[in-house]
Amino acid sequence: MDSEHILTQLRAEGYLISASYQDSDLVIVNTCGFIDSAIAESLDAIGEALVENGKVIVTGCLGAKGDVVWQAHPKVLAVTGPHSTNEVMAVVHQHLPKPHDPYEDLVPAQGIRLTPKHYAYVKISEGCNHRCTFCIIPSLRGDLVSRPVGDVMGEAEHLVKAGVKELLVISQDTSAYGVDVKYRTGFWGGRPLKTRLTELATALGELDKTGGKGVWVRLHYVYPYPHVDEVIPLMAQGKILPYLDIPFQHANQRILKLMKRPASSENVLARIKQWREICPDLTLRSTFIVGFPGETEAEFQELLDFLKEAQLDRVGAFTYSPVEGAAANELPDHVPPEVQQERLARLMLLQEEISEQRLKRKIGKTITVLVDEVDKDGAVARSSADAPEIDGLVYIENGQQLRVGDFVEVKVTGSDAHDLWAEMA
Repeated sequence: MDSEHILTQLRAEGYLISASYQDSDLVIVNTCGFIDSAIAESLDAIGEALVENGKVIVTGCLGAKGDVVWQAHPKVLAVTGPHSTNEVMAVVHQHLPKPHDPYEDLVPAQGIRLTPKHYAYVKISEGCNHRCTFCIIPSLRGDLVSRPVGDVMGEAEHLVKAGVKELLVISQDTSAYGVDVKYRTGFWGGRPLKTRLTELATALGELDKTGGKGVWVRLHYVYPYPHVDEVIPLMAQGKILPYLDIPFQHANQRILKLMKRPASSENVLARIKQWREICPDLTLRSTFIVGFPGETEAEFQELLDFLKEAQLDRVGAFTYSPVEGAAANELPDHVPPEVQQERLARLMLLQEEISEQRLKRKIGKTITVLVDEVDKDGAVARSSADAPEIDGLVYIENGQQLRVGDFVEVKVTGSDAHDLWAEMA
């Protein structure tokens, strides 16, 4: 989202965007600084830009750790932190003066997007109020700051009018939307609207006037607070997609307390059962940390038992990484890397088996999919259970006549551990 805001402002002021280093007068590198591998990747990207172009501005999360960037690459022009569009533009103006005659009408109302035309991310807040011991996001992006609900709805409306078929709602903590402003009432379309997840999801669902096939609304990074129960009926009614991305992170209560995870005492399995009773088509995605400091074999086994019971549809997992500045680094009994990797492999093997069985149940069913790609071999699409880039795909063997962004009905003919195969219904 930061990249899109910067691109939008650059185009609004008349700057041209180039796809190559050689044709660019300046290079802006948006970075991530959350885990060690992301830091290394960001530093490599900065180094490549310096070699290929020489004039580089660094922004994003790693920029909040300015010394890290300056020490590795002292020749960069400037380093700014996350959500720093104004600061980035000030540096751009300094080294590449603003064009004399900018054409603001060249910028569409929905701004410049890095995603394909048929889906877009809508960020509803910045920052986070939690202090999870493995995370440094609050130190990089600050406490929760919710966007005005009218601004969020205005952006979503522009996107839909521009042809976007899927809105992916994101933030660091989507469930907490509006907490910082005490769920203040805003306005959209001339009517009052609370700055709160349930009301926002309801309003976003109203943008679809075609009975579920015009606009998909998908919720990401939803902490399992009690009021999340309120959005499940919206999913059952077809107002928003029956999809929840909830980062549970672990199942053992002691580990969750060491992580300082919110809602760690919730009876998660009971709630999952209740959600599925209300909305049988619900897809649940989650992420887990394996090998957190102090995690015993018995506590890891509890996590595996949880996965067997919960039968989550999509799971991502990673080993604990000692991110600089994270409080968990000071915890005792760090798990050896080789044990972390062995546990990760066991978890992913189990989840692969679960996923394979759950997808097999869809064979013979007719489902709605959104087309992402079309080539001579057919079409590649996604179902309501599949977020772009992180979940599975639906391969349509006879879909050469389809177009990207089409909603179509297909009959599922096959499956594996992650993807589906289908033919036109």
